[in-house]
Amino acid sequence: MTHVIQSSDGTAISRFAFGAMQFGDAADERDSQALFDACLGAGITHFDTAHVYTEGRSEEILGRLAKPHRDRLVIATKAGYTGGAGSQNLRAQFDMSRKRLGMDHVDILYLHRFDPDTPLVETLDTFAALKSEKLISYVGLSNFAAWQVMKAVGLAEARGLTIDILQPMYSLVKRQAEVELLPMAADQGIAIAPYSPLGSGLLTGKYRRANATGRLASDQRYAARYGLDWMHETASGLAAVAAEIGCHPATLAVAWAARHPSAPMPILSARNVAQLMPSLAAVTFEMSDALYDRLAHLSPTPPPATDRIEEA
Repeated sequence: MTHVIQSSDGTAISRFAFGAMQFGDAADERDSQALFDACLGAGITHFDTAHVYTEGRSEEILGRLAKPHRDRLVIATKAGYTGGAGSQNLRAQFDMSRKRLGMDHVDILYLHRFDPDTPLVETLDTFAALKSEKLISYVGLSNFAAWQVMKAVGLAEARGLTIDILQPMYSLVKRQAEVELLPMAADQGIAIAPYSPLGSGLLTGKYRRANATGRLASDQRYAARYGLDWMHETASGLAAVAAEIGCHPATLAVAWAARHPSAPMPILSARNVAQLMPSLAAVTFEMSDALYDRLAHLSPTPPPATDRIEEA
């Protein structure tokens, strides 16, 4: 059974989350407020940020917006993307995050990425201490491989701790999580909140237009991440299906990511409400088995972990 994650007043975590990565950068204070209100109106109670986002402005803005609704929200932040996963660094970053958020307690704290240079025992001892001090309720891992998660699960159990939620990349053009992470999480009862269900905007169809602006056009890391020809062909195929059924490609992309049997809770993001609305439409979109399979066939299904393709 998947670990139950809820807010301090017992409100269940929503089936979709909102990522505040653009608060204080592409989304100014006014746009951030409008995005937050739109998410609340759609029933979203799960909001995600990180110590490194927009030099702290993301946490500051989210904290102000969340304050009037705090008890019914699940707030997540992340530490350890820079400086490593040692106790001193995690403590310092999390203390700063809580100060920015204006919160003594944060519902979910993620280790932002695996640190091969710090013993995982030290990291989990730190998380266990933070939980015993009632500074966090749930432990999350972001950008971890399955073997790294299972190592953490074993070490956590010895400390009376559980790994409650994972945050992998997952979309129609980034399906590696299907091989081990998603089935492992389902088996272990770990919740999943995947990021980038739109493939950093590729699956919205906007990059089919000449002179399109966005991460894939301005950031070489993202351009490389989504630069393979078949990914752009998948985006074109998705846009064609969306036009056929009278739907926005973003709605289909987000709904597809949420439809996996392991019940992921995709993290939505946008720089303004107009950009967010097609993704929000996925909250109420009913995707049939036939449509799910049709969309899945637009991109390569990754081979099984054993490479025994004939048995898949």
